[in-house]
Amino acid sequence: MSTSAPERRLYWAAADCWTIVRRDLTHLVKQPSLIAWQLGFPIVSVLLFVYVFGSAMDVGEGVEYKDFALPGMFAMTMAFGFMNTAMAVVVDKERGVTDRFRSMPMAPSAVVTGRGVSDVLHAALDLAVLAGIALVVGWRSDGSLLETLYAFVLLLLLRFSLIWIGVLLGLVTPNQEAAGNLFAVAFPFGMISSVFTPPSAMPDWLGAVAMWNPVSATANEIRELYGNPLPVGDSWIEQNSGLMAVVWPVIITAVFLPLAVRKFQRLSK
Repeated sequence: MSTSAPERRLYWAAADCWTIVRRDLTHLVKQPSLIAWQLGFPIVSVLLFVYVFGSAMDVGEGVEYKDFALPGMFAMTMAFGFMNTAMAVVVDKERGVTDRFRSMPMAPSAVVTGRGVSDVLHAALDLAVLAGIALVVGWRSDGSLLETLYAFVLLLLLRFSLIWIGVLLGLVTPNQEAAGNLFAVAFPFGMISSVFTPPSAMPDWLGAVAMWNPVSATANEIRELYGNPLPVGDSWIEQNSGLMAVVWPVIITAVFLPLAVRKFQRLSK
């Protein structure tokens, strides 16, 4: 029985996507410096924020700062990952790889979706390393196995949604030097949140921004799932972190995935 045209398009879109994923993973394996960076950044982050800054942080009476900060660090690592996505897209664009892909008989969405899938796999590696380091320094999840696994799913969901922002920024950024300036966007996005400090400890206007940050919703929800300290206020957004930890990524994906695909299709036009 022959397949219909939509089914064939769907098959080749998936096949082309997997080809891009294999290509990205092969590059990762053949570039040890990238693996060293991915493994080194979580280690430095834990040492810096838990042991250097942690002694000066007060998030509540009887609360160990590492129990509050490490789940937030999981969320921050997922949030900052879109910079790596943007840089990888810019490098491919500058080297002419993107134009070569566009000239090939492949699904128009494959380059974008392939980047998304491969970056989720990279993020899972980052998260596994960070969780291992957290266990070494004394962090534990007091939630059930299912709650703990669901928390990691929420972290990857956040990372998945932000990939499309990274892809779009990579496509509109002219060169690698300009892409390096994206840290100025990522830093406040990750830091003005409940990652390291409860919003209630911030000035009212800044605390409101931090409460509605998608990173805060994920950080607060995974703290609850892990059974870690959760010093949050009584605002609607803080009391519904479980809902917003899903809604925010869905909204971000629904907005930026089509924009990224459309921008890729319209390159050089």
